[in-house]
Parts: sequence; structure tokens; C-alpha cells
Amino acid sequence: MQTQGQAPIHVLVADTTRMYTELLADALGRDRQIQVISAAPSATSILASVKQHKDIDVVVLGSHVDEIPLHGIALLREIRAMRAEIKGVILLDTSKKEVILEAFRAGAKGLFGRHEPLETLGKCVQQVHAGQIWANSEQMGYAVEALASSPNIRAVNANGLNLLSKRELEVVRSLAEGLTNREIADHLGLSQHTIKNYLFRIFDKLGVSSRMELLFLTLNQNNAASLFPELATKVKNIASVEAPSFAWYQKAASEGMALAQMALAQMLSRREGTRRDLASSYMWYLVSEYSCKELGPEIVAALRSLEAQLTPEEILEARRKAEQAIQHMPKASHVDQHQNNPHREHSEKTRSQKDRKDDVAASPGSVV
Repeated sequence: MQTQGQAPIHVLVADTTRMYTELLADALGRDRQIQVISAAPSATSILASVKQHKDIDVVVLGSHVDEIPLHGIALLREIRAMRAEIKGVILLDTSKKEVILEAFRAGAKGLFGRHEPLETLGKCVQQVHAGQIWANSEQMGYAVEALASSPNIRAVNANGLNLLSKRELEVVRSLAEGLTNREIADHLGLSQHTIKNYLFRIFDKLGVSSRMELLFLTLNQNNAASLFPELATKVKNIASVEAPSFAWYQKAASEGMALAQMALAQMLSRREGTRRDLASSYMWYLVSEYSCKELGPEIVAALRSLEAQLTPEEILEARRKAEQAIQHMPKASHVDQHQNNPHREHSEKTRSQKDRKDDVAASPGSVV
């Protein structure tokens, strides 16, 4: 329900048939926060509607358009090429890994299965509009595996960080430490809007399309060494393997690297580089939920899936271990220190001209 002063979410809906489109529009229209724009189920009509309606926030597309399998995914890619600020939800008829990955690569932020209740589609749209991901743990697992093993991503890893300015590296480092946009803004003495636009510039320079993809770049050993020099000196095998080992992830996770915690949870649940241990996977998901609020929905979905496979006793023990792990993690105190630092005003005044120019250049543009 829309509250007073809350901006509506403009959603373009187009499914495989006109009848299905009307059903989706009716389901979304029950949410007062959502304003629905229906398009005929054809590529021509969908693209014309995108051009006509300049206020579209989210598109909800069937995966099949014009009776062509996966044409809806291709259309999403085309729509985002026209207007990158539009967020996409794909209606999936299958759980095949290759289809899920293709949807993610096209820029989908939400994957809504046909088996899911239509009543939850509005929640999916709201979550995607808020910059979060709507996907179940299996789908997120496919994405994590693909990002961790993609040769293209590693090619970017090797030299990509050299493309970033000092300020952009600070933003990436803060994001990898699990800070929210607001905390990063407080830490760097900038506005949240400027931080969002820094992220947009970073995405463009590194050739990534999401926070998660950006964060997984930091798990490459070369990037980890440059972003986390203190951690790099503690992890002996960081330069001896092409990709970080299970032991590397363990050390990085215990040192508070949020994405290493999430990657470790995935490895433990899928028996990758170690024995399968669902209770330990659950524990690390709990820790990563504490460390990185930005990835909350994905982590919650994984926790719910694991809870169905664990006994109440195992869940309680995992929660106890998670609390202990959190207590022993290095304190993420640099934000508080920055906020309480009496020299903050002076340091902001003495920032280099290059940083000032970077900040000014980052202030206009698209929001991430």
C-alpha cells in the first residue's frame, strides 16, 4: 500500500499472451504503490512503450515473446541498452541453469517463477525497484558459480582496478567490506547520490552490471592484495594459486570480508573444494547477513532453504557459532572513527584537487 509522500513505481508489463499480461497487470494493480503500464505481447509494442513512457522504473517481461523462446530476455538487454536505469524482472518457465544465467547477463534483477504466487509479484517489483535482487538460493548459486569461474571476469580482474581512480578504489574497498551506500558516504564525506554515481562509473569502467559482480572481482587474489593489504600479508597462499583456495576464503571470511563469507557459505553447501557441511554453510550465511546488509534478500533466501534441511539443534548451534564468529571479527570501526574524528573537517578541506574533480564528475548521472 502506498504511504503518503511515497513515489509510485511505474511498471511496464508484457507476458507471452494478452490474457497473461492482463492477469499480471491485475495482480500488480492491487498494490497502490505500483502504477501499471500494459504492452501488447510483441517486441514492437514493448519497445514502443519504453520509448513513449519516460517514467518507467521496472519492466516485467515473459521469457518468450513473439512465440520465440527466450526472446523476452533478449528484449530486456535491448531495453537496458536504450535506458540503463530501467530494472528488469523476467518471468521464467524453466529452472534450467543456462536460462537463469542468460537472464542475469541480460541485466535482470528479478527472476520470478511461474510457480510463485502472483500475490508476491508486487513484493518482487518493490524489492527490485529498491536495488535488491529477487532470486532463490539455487538461482543465486548459479550466478555465484558463473562469476567465480568466468574467464572474462578474470581477464578484467588482472588489470581492471588500474582503470579506477583513488576515490573509486575507496568506494570499491568500502563496498567489499560490507558497508551500505549511506555508510560509504559518511566515511568519505560525500552524499549518497555521489556514491551511487561513483558505482555507476565503476560498473562502466570494469564492464560489470551489478554490485554482486563487482564485489566478486575483489575475491581474485590480485585484487584482494591491493584492496586488503593487511589481509594479503596474513594469507600465505594468496599469490600461489590462480584463484583463491578454500583456506583463503576461510581466512578472508574470519577477517570480515563479507563476500568471502558468502562465497564460503556457498562452497560448504555445494561441496566445492571441501566436504559438504550444511550447518557450517548456515553459520557463514548468518555472519554474511550481519556483515553485508546490501545482500540481505539473497542471504535470507539461502538461509530459509538450509533451515529446511537442518534440525532445530543444528540451527541453534550454528547461530551460536555465528555469534562467536561475529564477536571475534575485526571491528568495522573506520566509519565510526571517521564520524567522530576531530580532524575530519580539516582532512576534507585538504583533499587533493584530483579527488575533488572526481567527486564533481561523479555527482551527475544515473543512480545505482
